[in-house]
Amino acid sequence: MAVVAFQVGHLQVSRPRHAAPTTEEIDVNPTDTALVLTDPQNDFLSPDGATWQLVGASVEDNGTVEHIEQLLVAAKEGGYPVFVSPHFYYPTDHEWLFGGTLEKMMHEIHMFDRTSPLTGEGLPGSGADWLERYKPYLDDGTTVITSPHKVYGPQNNDLALQLRKRGVSKVVLAGMSANLCVESHLRDLLEMGFDVTVVSDATAAANHPELGDGYAAAITNFRFLAGAVVTTQDAVQELKV
Repeated sequence: MAVVAFQVGHLQVSRPRHAAPTTEEIDVNPTDTALVLTDPQNDFLSPDGATWQLVGASVEDNGTVEHIEQLLVAAKEGGYPVFVSPHFYYPTDHEWLFGGTLEKMMHEIHMFDRTSPLTGEGLPGSGADWLERYKPYLDDGTTVITSPHKVYGPQNNDLALQLRKRGVSKVVLAGMSANLCVESHLRDLLEMGFDVTVVSDATAAANHPELGDGYAAAITNFRFLAGAVVTTQDAVQELKV
């Protein structure tokens, strides 16, 4: 495994290029901290989902499905608000004239498709629906489901508004997928003044023979950007206190 050495002030630091994030303490409190999940949906997290061939190995290696559920349990038990920023596409969204590589793919494979923003017809059990095991937590009447984001980040939905209106300034961030929606939410929330902790093993990403390893790319950027990068075990411990 390659080792990277770099200078931080007068300190020479060396570590493996793809080393797991180090454990960091985080300062969380139910009065100002929320759990935010991106895309906890079948098309990412179910073996029957549209992207499983690309993300399945990463999801299984990280224990992503189980770790997201552990975060939900801890947040609910600890009295922390939970927010979901989902990804939905409606028929009119497929009339877009351009898009990036993965964006085009999502439209081609009808990922996150819904029949209309005004009805839930066809949603239950579809690729756009929540993973079944998450429904008791997400459909409990207290979880905040924001309007959908359309590409990767929350710039065009109401996540920031919903957080601000509830006095939230700190976010514990997890969900799918690491180098796309999670990283995009991280970057935008940071720019808007939120203190963001990323849970490194409650996410996953595509590993593509030509495009590369999305999870490794995301972990590198999480380290550079986030206020903290922690494991599910450590996040759960803090949320339960």
